[in-house]
Amino acid sequence: MPEPNKTTFAVWLGLTEFPQARDLQHRICELKRRGFREDVLILLEHPPTITLGRNGDWHHLLVSEETLSSRGVVRFAVDRGGDITFHGPGQLVGYPILRLERAERDVHRLMRNLEQSLIRTLSSYGIEAGREDRLTGVWTGAGKVAAMGIHISRWITRHGIALNVNTDLSYYDLIVPCGIVGKGVTSMHSLLGRSVDLEEVAGRFAADFGGVFSREIVWLSSSDLDRKLREYADENAVA
Repeated sequence: MPEPNKTTFAVWLGLTEFPQARDLQHRICELKRRGFREDVLILLEHPPTITLGRNGDWHHLLVSEETLSSRGVVRFAVDRGGDITFHGPGQLVGYPILRLERAERDVHRLMRNLEQSLIRTLSSYGIEAGREDRLTGVWTGAGKVAAMGIHISRWITRHGIALNVNTDLSYYDLIVPCGIVGKGVTSMHSLLGRSVDLEEVAGRFAADFGGVFSREIVWLSSSDLDRKLREYADENAVA
């Protein structure tokens, strides 16, 4: 088991460009390699963005660059697992930057714990969700509601989860979601028939994540997180 009450800083960044979030992940990972103790759970939403994982294929992008541009969508190849997916406004994206303790160093268990955190959050809204055999992510009777993809280096994690809350699902017509043919996608909005406050969902997910991963969640503002990272970097500068 992980050490009791290990602290995870949670931060809500709101609407954030993908490169900015990617750079923040790399910054935190580098500090954790240098000994920064606390884990970090970054929570945000992205402008319309398509990402392709290292196991993916751009043939699963179904439209031209001109169509992407007309929809205001940018695209990036990334080093997470998985195939192609969409991020956009109304979708909760979570990037857990964790140093996995020795007893946690099981990739299968990590993915199942992320799924369980999402399942708990959805259940708190009255949504029945679960797993599908041989498929990653969280599913409902109406389709996939949350996608996942992780990168691990030296047992430090990057990338994470994407939960469709109020997402405009028409963007998924641009791709073969996660490279899986014949499987639909859905959102909390579609399942509940109403909009859901995204920051509220972020708070519930953080609590459920803490429960599943045995972490004590401590909320920080983005400026407080930046200050802690700068202070640690200054105190532990490489000569």
